[in-house]
Amino acid sequence: MKKLTLVALLAAFALPAAAFAQGLKVGTIDMNRAFKEYNKTKDAESKINEAKNSAKKEYDDRADSYKKALDEINKLNQQLEAPALSADAMTQKAKDRDEKIASIKNMEREINEFRQTREKQLQEQAVRMRDGIVKEITDVVMTKVKADSMDLVFDKSGVSLNGVPTVMFAKDSFDFTNDVVAQLNKPGAAPVKK
Repeated sequence: MKKLTLVALLAAFALPAAAFAQGLKVGTIDMNRAFKEYNKTKDAESKINEAKNSAKKEYDDRADSYKKALDEINKLNQQLEAPALSADAMTQKAKDRDEKIASIKNMEREINEFRQTREKQLQEQAVRMRDGIVKEITDVVMTKVKADSMDLVFDKSGVSLNGVPTVMFAKDSFDFTNDVVAQLNKPGAAPVKK
């Protein structure tokens, strides 16, 4: 039994050592850097910022209308407090004020719904753009991996659950981030399709 355990233990250590001895090809990529340096990332960020600015302008316009309606209600309240107001005029102003209050409550609801809807749309748009860019980067990485017959590739920008880099050390010669960024930003280069 002890011999069997010893053989299994030696085999467990011998197989990885044998794989490395036979020339295991390893590469590293800094996906974070590739993402940041990809021209399409800057374009996507610009489009998202334009959409955010447009949504903010629309929200501000709605908020201004809300403030104006609130000012009108406050003016009606001040007029209702005037002692020289006749009973009929007071009743009419109170009715006008109540209608404006109902209207402003609808505006509040619409503004909140607009804000929530636009925030969700902007988040979904950002996620779609990001996913598309990551897929294009990954396709270029996989093309490089296949062309160079690599056995393992690690993302050196990643961290573990403990906040420790997943790749503690790798030779600079393993890193092919520059090649990926150059391929991605090559003028007229269409993204690689898998």
